[in-house]
Amino acid sequence: MVTAGFGVCLVISVLATLLFALRNDDHVNSYDWSISLLLPFIIMGYWLKTQTSSQEAALVLFVFINLGTTVLLAIMLFSMLRHLEIPVSPWLKFIVYAAAFTQLFPVWMTLRRGMPDGMIQITDTGDGYSTRMRGGSFAFSHIAFALAMLIVVFGIVAIVQARRKTYSRRTLAFYMSFVLAGMVMYALESVLDMNFSGLPYLYMVADVLLVLNYDRTRAHDISSLISDNHKAMSRGYVAIGLNGWFLSANEKCFEFLPDLKNQRVDTRIPQDSPSGRTLRGIIENYNANGTTAATFRSGERTFAYEIAPFRFHPGGTPQGYLIDIRDATEETRNLEILADFNTRLNQEVAEKTRSVENMQEKLVLSLADMVENRDSNTGGHVKRTSDVVRILVEDIQANQYFPLSDELAKDIVRTAPMHDLGKVSIDSSILNKPARLTPEEFAIMKTHSTISGQMVMILLEGMEEEHLVETAYHVARYHHERWDGKGYPEGLVGEMIPLEARIMAVADVYDALVSKRVYKEPMSYEKAAQIMQEGMGTQFDPNMHLVFLSCRSRLEHYYSLVQ
Repeated sequence: MVTAGFGVCLVISVLATLLFALRNDDHVNSYDWSISLLLPFIIMGYWLKTQTSSQEAALVLFVFINLGTTVLLAIMLFSMLRHLEIPVSPWLKFIVYAAAFTQLFPVWMTLRRGMPDGMIQITDTGDGYSTRMRGGSFAFSHIAFALAMLIVVFGIVAIVQARRKTYSRRTLAFYMSFVLAGMVMYALESVLDMNFSGLPYLYMVADVLLVLNYDRTRAHDISSLISDNHKAMSRGYVAIGLNGWFLSANEKCFEFLPDLKNQRVDTRIPQDSPSGRTLRGIIENYNANGTTAATFRSGERTFAYEIAPFRFHPGGTPQGYLIDIRDATEETRNLEILADFNTRLNQEVAEKTRSVENMQEKLVLSLADMVENRDSNTGGHVKRTSDVVRILVEDIQANQYFPLSDELAKDIVRTAPMHDLGKVSIDSSILNKPARLTPEEFAIMKTHSTISGQMVMILLEGMEEEHLVETAYHVARYHHERWDGKGYPEGLVGEMIPLEARIMAVADVYDALVSKRVYKEPMSYEKAAQIMQEGMGTQFDPNMHLVFLSCRSRLEHYYSLVQ
């Protein structure tokens, strides 16, 4: 019955170890893996010992059995010290492991020289062979090593009580409970002189729980969550569970978020603490907006962070969030200095640009005034047509007759004064002739639109606002084109004529009709409106008909004030 029970323990322990081996994980804790691998051999020793009546075989099996209170115990103690983040010298590990493995030496000596009578007692109990070791150097050295490890256990307990480091109490309790339970059970069995040990069952339970609890244990080990490519002494790392519980962090993170050092593992970070507000804000921003990288301030320092869910297995379910934090104070300060410099530079460039543009506009307006001073027929024409263009553009935008952007609307109004610049090249005798122009004179007069376009390109050369230059050119060159293709200088038809030129044409002709010239009196508003409407679809864009009708009363009111 005992043999069968130990056999079941062995099978379960082997299955647990195989399950551990199936983990596709590059960061398996070497201590946990060693424990899981060693436990089946120890249980196998107990199982085989119940089936042998040979003293030599029983002595050898005692080596396997006592690995639990020597090598296994040493591994578990070092694992606890690692969990407490207490560094252990490699030389100290060497000495302890060497002391544990020297338990094999007395067995070798005993087998070589022969066992003293009565050293091994074997009894057939009917449930299996009960084997006891009586005295001998092997038993004494083993007890001495176990007592030394017991002293270390009490030392770890004292350290736990004194330190307030952030570590998982549950994980530490898992190791501590099995170490103490095993040592107490071993002592009781030795004193009570029991036939069979209960330790195989304890070892089997420990192996199963070790495998089942491994993911949780790893979540409390920040170094196992960080890939080798991302480990850096200058970066802080913190792991937060999906439930908002604090899992683990490295020393650099405690430097960045000092109050986090007093945060207990497996507890929710208080919302009113500085680190709680920061970390909760990072996680909420990630969940709500998908923000994986940003910055935050803590005191006088600026930190940059990256957040990503962590998994224990490729393609597995996320277990929490891993936040990578670095000090970006200097970097941010340099960026702010650079941004401030760029802002000042842009302001200076903008001021210089505005100055150049103002000079160009003043030059254009001066030339427009010069044209008007030479042309006795068109006094005030530039000012009036500019105002009419503004009225037309405002109405087009208000009623959405055309898809006219704010930028283009502004450009049309700004460039309207430039439409007749080319008249500066026309001989005064033609420009101011009070009678009808001859065909030859009219041919010369028509060249002013082409020259106007050329002058605009020369005067506005180098302006950054290319859209403004293009609009000015279109207004100057094409405002005498007609919808039916009978205009000049190119005879464009319909929508081949730029929209800005079509608007300028309406303003230019209407002003000519209702204004006084040396060769005629101003035409009545009714007569001018009739001529304008008759020209819609031939001289003017037919779509401007509704615009003109909508603006008519406003235009007539305007001219009643300026004439």
